[in-house]
Amino acid sequence: MIIRQLIPVFLLIITFSSCSSLRPVNSAAKPSASQNQASVEKVQFLNDITSESEPPLLKYEAPKSQASSKASARENHGHLLNSSAAVEKASAIQLKYAVLLDTEVETLENDPLLSHVDEWYGTRYRLGGTTKKGIDCSAFVQAVYLSAFALSLPRTAREQYKASRIISSTELKEGDLVFFNTRGGVSHVGIYLQNNKFIHASTSQGVTVSDMFDSYYMRRFIGAGRIEKTEASR
Repeated sequence: MIIRQLIPVFLLIITFSSCSSLRPVNSAAKPSASQNQASVEKVQFLNDITSESEPPLLKYEAPKSQASSKASARENHGHLLNSSAAVEKASAIQLKYAVLLDTEVETLENDPLLSHVDEWYGTRYRLGGTTKKGIDCSAFVQAVYLSAFALSLPRTAREQYKASRIISSTELKEGDLVFFNTRGGVSHVGIYLQNNKFIHASTSQGVTVSDMFDSYYMRRFIGAGRIEKTEASR
């Protein structure tokens, strides 16, 4: 009898002692007071976070070109106004040669020279020719100098070279002569204009404007000469 009465009590004790095994597997244990304190100490607000890997905050600065834009704008504006005024006043010859010489129209001040060379522009080349039907390099130079400067030059490129005062290519200015060796010795001549450009009677294109820095002419360049009245009259 006594054993039968104790069995229910024994089962009840076993049930209460095993309740902890009935907790859900994924449920987290309640943190202790010390754990809560540690978590609070680790909390940081965004305003307080700094990192050495991030770049420092930079102060905004306007571009230098904008910082000095007022002075440069006035200068550029004045240049544009002068250029516009020069273009409006420019002649058809000046506009044409500003394009051919790849320069600004206000730099073309020798209108008489441009007018006289332009009379021959496009004339076809003819060895020994002296007219608008055909002309060679030295005859072209001779004709321009006679009409533009009232100077009578010798007939051939070699003789014109001898009549010139030889100058450095760095001294070249409008109207000076440039000489080349195309067939042996001084065999080609042209009239320097500006911006490294010269006008001459080319065998392939007739009277045209060419660039001194063209590889063909650079390899054949002999020198530059200046004609003065005393030298032309020799």
